[in-house]
Amino acid sequence: METYLNLMLIRFALIAGAVVMLALLVFAVALVLKRRGRLGEARRLAEPAARAALRAAARRLEGGPGSARRPGGRR
Repeated sequence: METYLNLMLIRFALIAGAVVMLALLVFAVALVLKRRGRLGEARRLAEPAARAALRAAARRLEGGPGSARRPGGRR
């Protein structure tokens, strides 16, 4: 049991570390873009993709557990 808990703790630490590293990377990219004066352009280009991702997530959450299935039984 102790070995299992150690593995779960290591797994959690790796996932948390990856999330922190990703956040730092995004922050660094945003800082570089801001210094070069291109942050507004990057926002303009990324906005449609972000909106589409939010719409897809909202559709998935609204439908409940079976929302991934389309009518006719296909995904």
